[in-house]
Amino acid sequence: MIENIKILNKELKVQFSDKVEDNYPFIWLRDNAKDEQNWDSRSNQRKTFTASLSSNLKIKEASILDNGKFLNILWSDLSSEVTYSYDFLKKNTLTHKIDSSKFRLWKNNINKEKIFINYEDAISNNGFKIFLKNLYDYGFCVINNCKTDISAVESIAKKIGYVRQSIFGGLWSFESNENMADSAYTQEELRPHTDATYSNDAPGLQLLLCCQYKARGGESIMVDGFKIADFMRKEHNDLFKILSTIEVPGNYIGDGVCLESKRPIFKLNLNKEIVQISFNNYDRGTFRLKNDLMIKFYEAIKKFDMMANSEKFQWRYILKPGELLIFNNWRILHGRKAFKGSRKMSGCYINKEDFDSVCKINNII
Repeated sequence: MIENIKILNKELKVQFSDKVEDNYPFIWLRDNAKDEQNWDSRSNQRKTFTASLSSNLKIKEASILDNGKFLNILWSDLSSEVTYSYDFLKKNTLTHKIDSSKFRLWKNNINKEKIFINYEDAISNNGFKIFLKNLYDYGFCVINNCKTDISAVESIAKKIGYVRQSIFGGLWSFESNENMADSAYTQEELRPHTDATYSNDAPGLQLLLCCQYKARGGESIMVDGFKIADFMRKEHNDLFKILSTIEVPGNYIGDGVCLESKRPIFKLNLNKEIVQISFNNYDRGTFRLKNDLMIKFYEAIKKFDMMANSEKFQWRYILKPGELLIFNNWRILHGRKAFKGSRKMSGCYINKEDFDSVCKINNII
């Protein structure tokens, strides 16, 4: 709770009951006023014209209410008090950190009950939350007993968000096709990778439904990229720094387009937490660094790629008709063993922010 406050020259000092304290700038507090005059509660949008706020803002009065749950401030440019909650102030302390420990990092041994879920359960109210939680925790799930047509893909996608349009369309179905410019359409082995390294905003989720399987081989492969990154940070920090700082180009050239984007293989946030894996050796573009750094880069991607291709870090499973594999493309590398025969798949992409949104609405993050 809010324990004490002190009005300073241009800041408000707030002390909390857990001994944490912070100094909030007047301009920041005033800009985040969420009373009727300054905030549209219907759209959750700011009404304040921030640029018009005076640099000489003053707090005329301030008081703690309801045993520290709230703080009231009367600003020099307003006639009514503005209320700020403890939760809002505490969440926005400079020392507040988002708990990223909810992820369940894994190698190859995962509880089957956490990965597989029945279609009817996945779309039910209670089952959907369990499905989302496991998808968030582990990075992938398999939904079984789906219809073996593209309608099942669409229904799951719309339950989460909406189908993303890409160069492949929205919803798509495919079989092996030598005329396509993408390696995914062959029957050859696909080593673990993430999709759309050539896109400035890579898809967040990918859905793959097995509609027909009259073949031998073709095991789907899942790899926890966050687990490998965590291992490299601890055991090979010099190589981790290479992969988290050097921007690597990804290319898609063919089918009438020429796409390119650049980002590190390990993308970090300001707290140095890993937020995205972006690795595709098939799509990696040509680039040069100074020779010593270039050689070090190849050492780093070799270490990463060899682990991703090791069975110690792989979950493998042959999808049967009616089974839909869904995974977080910002975390999980996916691949497939070579196969012989006929294999028909349907799928789509979903944006990362849509997955984040549905997880927030369901109190998962």
